[in-house]
Amino acid sequence: MLTAHKIKILQSLDQKKFRQKYNLFLVEGNKTIKEIPSSGYRIKEIFSVNSDSLSVESSLITKISPSELKKISFLQHPKDSVAVCELKEERIVENNLTQLVLDGIQDPGNLGTIIRLADWFGIPQIICSEDTVDLYNPKVIQASMGSFLRVNLVYQNLENFMHESDAAIIGTDMDGVSFYDYPFPTQFNLVLGNEGNGIRPEIEKLLTDKITIPRFGKSQATESLNVSMAAGIILGQIFSKK
Repeated sequence: MLTAHKIKILQSLDQKKFRQKYNLFLVEGNKTIKEIPSSGYRIKEIFSVNSDSLSVESSLITKISPSELKKISFLQHPKDSVAVCELKEERIVENNLTQLVLDGIQDPGNLGTIIRLADWFGIPQIICSEDTVDLYNPKVIQASMGSFLRVNLVYQNLENFMHESDAAIIGTDMDGVSFYDYPFPTQFNLVLGNEGNGIRPEIEKLLTDKITIPRFGKSQATESLNVSMAAGIILGQIFSKK
């Protein structure tokens, strides 16, 4: 039953402190919810106005009205269902992977899009600095379009991580070599910096190589690219050579 107390708890999950307190986060939309059982996440319960297409245990589903759905949804135009899921324990995959490293990404939409890009290009793991926006932020989950189920995210002290990594550490920098000319190694860490400040100095010192996306337009008005856009361009170039 969707009680007033339950509504209050679910509404509080838009804040990280309450997601951690209850060990819960929300996933919205039947399309993504149907993929959860085959991932490493566990569904605690589902509230739905249309559960016919959900191939999950019926005991997990509570039918609710559209007005009730609107109370617990974080979307302006709520979808068909909301799944309440348990947070997953973080675990770094040790395999000398090609992986993305995010230094202070703050915009939830950017993180969600980068997760989706990693999924598209088959990058299984993203290492995030401890101040990168929370994976379970509702806007991150929504922007990832279900890709968070297939890409492993781990929050680490980046300096410690980089000192322990044997792979090349490649960072994006306006003064770097053109990424069109750069011979990407088989395994590497691609570091993407904060939207406003880029890669912080202490992390930049640990880079083994710097690359840039050359600007061909004559106008100097555009100073930089959106970080998720830059990630897509770079990954497209890398994998065009594979």
